[in-house]
Amino acid sequence: MAQIRDEVHRFAITYHRLLRGKQSLSSVLDEIPGLGPQRRTALLEHFQFSLAKIRQASLEELKAVKGVGPKLAQQIWNFFQVSEE
Repeated sequence: MAQIRDEVHRFAITYHRLLRGKQSLSSVLDEIPGLGPQRRTALLEHFQFSLAKIRQASLEELKAVKGVGPKLAQQIWNFFQVSEE
């Protein structure tokens, strides 16, 4: 009986750690449609890994990021404008 209990407990802890690990790696940028891992990395590098700078960036500054076109720049800008209200 104790072996079964211990195994169930180990499984539950492992699963919980997996969920917690994924959650800690998530970002607000993950919620922006059309923004994949490569463009997200380019965006972070361009703005010196500062989410605050990305939030405050103008549309023109967002367009200046390598790989971010006018349509995606508009989506990013709109996302942060709506979330601030």
